[in-house]
Amino acid sequence: MKLTVLCYIVNNDKTLMIHRTKKENDVHHGKWNGLGGKMEKNESPEEAIKREVFEESGLKIENPTLKGIITYPETNNETETIVFVFTATEFTGDLIECNEGDLEWINTKDITKLNLWKGDLLFLPLLKDKGIFTAKITYDKENVTESVIKKY
Repeated sequence: MKLTVLCYIVNNDKTLMIHRTKKENDVHHGKWNGLGGKMEKNESPEEAIKREVFEESGLKIENPTLKGIITYPETNNETETIVFVFTATEFTGDLIECNEGDLEWINTKDITKLNLWKGDLLFLPLLKDKGIFTAKITYDKENVTESVIKKY
């Protein structure tokens, strides 16, 4: 099982996204994602998301808000993955060059027009809601074959 973190940084009406275009053999190649990655040994989800965002963007986020926990069962030769999903609105620093893709501030209302994983369309609207959600999203290649989402 792989533990990962994901963050959508919001500034006014824009959200920082990464267009995954630079990394070899990237399962996300060509897709747009929030920032994040794997948790390291002995890290809390909050520690991991602060580190990942800084490494990928140069931004130091403050007070990330946990919005949900997503389970992606083992499919397509990918290990079962648990993702802690955060949002952040407080940050300092300047964007740096990212070795995984191109960073871009996207109008939040236009994010669903990007080349996203189909499962992202299921949980992205929940990021603006109060409370948190849990989800299980199963894929067969790029198609969602099962999704269960519960809001709390």
